[in-house]
Amino acid sequence: MHVYSVPLRARFRGITRRTGLLVEGPAGWGEFCPFEEYGDDEAMAWLACAREAANDGWPTPVRDRIPVNCTVPVVEPARAHEIVAKSGCSTAKVKVAESTLADDCARLEAVRDALGPQGFVRVDANMMWDVDTAVTAIKALDRAAGGLQYVEQPCRTLDELAAVRRKVGVPIAADESIRKAEDPLKVAVSGAADIAVIKVAPLGGVRKALEVAEACGLPCVVSSALETSVGMAAGVALAAALPELDHACGLATVQLLDGDVTSDSLLPVDGYLPVLGQAPVPDRVAEFESGDRAWVERYERVLAKLSQQS
Repeated sequence: MHVYSVPLRARFRGITRRTGLLVEGPAGWGEFCPFEEYGDDEAMAWLACAREAANDGWPTPVRDRIPVNCTVPVVEPARAHEIVAKSGCSTAKVKVAESTLADDCARLEAVRDALGPQGFVRVDANMMWDVDTAVTAIKALDRAAGGLQYVEQPCRTLDELAAVRRKVGVPIAADESIRKAEDPLKVAVSGAADIAVIKVAPLGGVRKALEVAEACGLPCVVSSALETSVGMAAGVALAAALPELDHACGLATVQLLDGDVTSDSLLPVDGYLPVLGQAPVPDRVAEFESGDRAWVERYERVLAKLSQQS
């Protein structure tokens, strides 16, 4: 068991370091890294995902590589252009709503310039808009991007997503509405979204996420939770096991870390990630080892709750 702390290249989701815990089992390594604001109940799914990777392994893949998007944080247009140009990806996911609409539009114009006319641009607002703000922003962002592939979680509730969807011509993707639901298997998103964003750790592992994807009945995009390559391998395993995969996945976020716990980092080549049989061995974890005992205590506390639930 190792506790790690890896710096980020730029602030993302309000943090400058990614921290978590790596655990080894008979099937390999798993990663337990719920964000600090998540309570123990919500963290149980993250631990179930880590234990699936370490103890059970993953389902048989149906493809050997996964198309991915690059991710553009809230940065200046020149930096956004550089990120996209260096990524090798033909799809870019751009964070919006944390800066002014004018700044977001400028960032999107730079991203479109870097991608060229054939690339795909998608944006993620992380539930930060109300319906009217979302409608206004989406129309402006769509123009700035020269066409958006979709907008991810513009508002908080399914009713709000449905209202936005009726008022704009850009497809809507649901993320938090699925993974933060009390029962993701029972969330009826078909009237509120065109695409389901699926994240393996918050849903409890590859097998559980496959059930959620089937229940959603929508095209799926597998996205990361900003894991190291150890945890990212589980997201890749999910994308590899989906019966259909029509969109690039948000699994290239190891690029946002300033370092990795393994020398076999999951970094895209020509816009694709390879599918692995198990998570890479964290042979560089000593470089990022943390003495924060709070993570071990959290792991033990959540494990006790998970065991009681089982």
